[in-house]
Amino acid sequence: MKMLNTKRLLIALLTVAATGVALADEFRIGYVNTERIFREANSAIAAQAKLQQEFSKREKDLVELGNSLKTGSEKFERDAPTMSESQRVTRQRQIGDQDREFQRKRREFQEDLNARKNEEFQLVLERANKVVRQVAEAEKYDLILQEAVYINPKHDITEKVIKAINAQTPATSGGSNAK
Repeated sequence: MKMLNTKRLLIALLTVAATGVALADEFRIGYVNTERIFREANSAIAAQAKLQQEFSKREKDLVELGNSLKTGSEKFERDAPTMSESQRVTRQRQIGDQDREFQRKRREFQEDLNARKNEEFQLVLERANKVVRQVAEAEKYDLILQEAVYINPKHDITEKVIKAINAQTPATSGGSNAK
């Protein structure tokens, strides 16, 4: 009786294994490298250019303010020994105020830049995900991963996705064609 149960169990396991192999052949997996899309897709490149244009003046003003603060601080260090106590205290207060203003503007700039970057790249990601779904449906993929510890390069469909995104968003566009 025990031998019969072992044979049945072995036959059942072989049947499941054979079925699993057949299913594995039919199951299609793909992988998309999101970071690569953010670097190479025309819509991502256009978003970066848009952000650069939008924030370049503020960045330049911030650099100039920082340079001015540095120059003023260096001048104070040179002149401090010859200044009266009241002049030195007044100048230190002015430099401290300028430094706080600079730090505040720099923080605001960084916050604004990060917020806009997130907005723009969220749009890029939404477009990319739409294209990934289109590719997956057209090519009958069962699963598309965007993050993985390891992926065999044969499953990487990033190039197809980038080409499809670029077909929808030509390089000459401003990145503002919402689809």
